[in-house]
Amino acid sequence: MRTTLDLPEDLVREAMMASHQKTKTAVIITALQDLVRKRRIQDLRHYKGRVDLDADLDVLRKRA
Repeated sequence: MRTTLDLPEDLVREAMMASHQKTKTAVIITALQDLVRKRRIQDLRHYKGRVDLDADLDVLRKRA
């Protein structure tokens, strides 16, 4: 999707250096992916201690 954005140049430049990305597009994609990943992790934390996993890893791995 093509979008026009007005971003602070110094912030974009710093983000490019911090993420080792060579293009502004790559920096924005990386930042959006990181934002979504962090939100998904935060949403999963809501279930901490609420899910009862009674799984036997040996059975799951098909070990005798």
